Amino acid sequence: MAKSLIEKITEKQINPNIPEFRVGDTVNVGCKIIEVKGGKSKERIQNFEGVVISRKGSGATETFTVRKISSGVGVEKTFPVNSPNIASIEVVKKGKVRRAKLYFLRTMTGQYKIKERR
Repeated sequence: MAKSLIEKITEKQINPNIPEFRVGDTVNVGCKIIEVKGGKSKERIQNFEGVVISRKGSGATETFTVRKISSGVGVEKTFPVNSPNIASIEVVKKGKVRRAKLYFLRTMTGQYKIKERR
């Protein structure tokens, strides 16, 4: 069966270099940051390491949310999986959880430990 035009376009946008990761895994996301100073632009990679608390969508529109504690304050960032602004995704630790979304971690302060998957 022939592919539709939408399927062909979304197939080109999907990044094949993304590792397999789940909710509960600790990941290190390298995000490209462009700094403009005095008319000159500099590009650097900023790492954001934390626990994946959700994955939403499918195909080219898939996103994932990473949460970490920075200076005692919870910080969450949502990244598109297939974004060209993501330089790398590295799985640091695999976690074993029994939920699809870990939103309850927002209320927990150092009380919950995620078990490690083998």
